[in-house]
Amino acid sequence: MKYWKIITNGLIKENPTFVLILGMCPTLATTTSALNGMSMGLATMAVLICTNTVISLIKNITPDKVRIPVFIVVIAAFVTILQMLMSAYAPDSINKSLGIFIPLIVVNCIVLGRAESFACKNTPMASLFDGVGIGLGFTAALTVLGAVRELLGAGSVFGITLLPETTNILLFVLPPGAFITLGYLVAIFNRLKNEA
Repeated sequence: MKYWKIITNGLIKENPTFVLILGMCPTLATTTSALNGMSMGLATMAVLICTNTVISLIKNITPDKVRIPVFIVVIAAFVTILQMLMSAYAPDSINKSLGIFIPLIVVNCIVLGRAESFACKNTPMASLFDGVGIGLGFTAALTVLGAVRELLGAGSVFGITLLPETTNILLFVLPPGAFITLGYLVAIFNRLKNEA
């Protein structure tokens, strides 16, 4: 039951996108479609789970003076592994659309923030579930943001056409559309969260 609370915390109470407003660079840049948003979220979640677990395992042997550099090296190692795996196995369209944003997971404040605020203070199992919860929250937020932008801007979701081409609003697949959509989704999410 304790682990379920950790997961729901990342999905709702501490959702990195809609509540904490963290990781805005990949959030706004990669969510031109639902598939891109989901792919970026899953990539970040994989790094979160691995780094949280490892940092929790090494927290007692890491001197305080070098804690942050050690965290960054651990994160960079997992991002490098992820990037190699994506280059080998992910479709070229995903690699091309996410591009530079995969290596930038190293400096994503969500990953380093969870390492500092949760993983270095909790058990490896709790840290793993925190990575799952925060990762799911980030993935869900990016997927919803990408789906809304894709639907309004291209008339489709996950490439499936739902609206006629005449209803497409180009603004939503451009950078200003990301800010507008994110603003509305943050407002809706927080309204629903406060009413629950």
